[in-house]
Amino acid sequence: MALTRPLLRSSRIRRVAQLGTAVVACGLVLSACDSGQKVSSSKDSRYVTSSSGIVTVAKSSRQAAPDVSGTTVDGKKLDVGTADKGKIVVLNVWGSWCPPCRDETPHLVKVAKALKARGVEFVGINTRDASRGPAKAFESDYDVPYPSLYDPTGKLLLRFPKGNVNPQTVPSTVVVDRDGKIAARRTGGVDEEMLHKMIDPLIAER
Repeated sequence: MALTRPLLRSSRIRRVAQLGTAVVACGLVLSACDSGQKVSSSKDSRYVTSSSGIVTVAKSSRQAAPDVSGTTVDGKKLDVGTADKGKIVVLNVWGSWCPPCRDETPHLVKVAKALKARGVEFVGINTRDASRGPAKAFESDYDVPYPSLYDPTGKLLLRFPKGNVNPQTVPSTVVVDRDGKIAARRTGGVDEEMLHKMIDPLIAER
């Protein structure tokens, strides 16, 4: 027993030290996101995170968006890359069970209607709804004018490149430029002002 106790104490000390290191690392990551500073995921890519949590990517460093296709909540086939080629596409990840999704949807609907004539298309990605029924009811309740792909297990989300621009939470919003490349992302709910900050610079690009 005299030999066992020191070993147990040593093991506990190591676990506490590892936990402390993980907490510090997590704190550093969150600080980087909140500070509005430039963050680089590699020597070839540059991301800028604003104080509102919007990550934007310089045109020269953008990555191609993944294949976003499948069946919509209404049971129709949709291939975003083909249907909206040459347009700015706003992809919003949501679920009918998600309170922040309810809060942001009126803003998404308003901006989608306002910018459609300027070559901006919105597409939802509905996830973690066990059946289409609740998602359909959600779209009806909020008079959502754009389609949503039905992705109950999150397979579509796994297609996005790892790093600063993948949709990491529900809700998340990703904006794809006219060349089919990821230009901006925000995790968490969005409002009208945030959406314009993400979209308007892309409308101005030529």
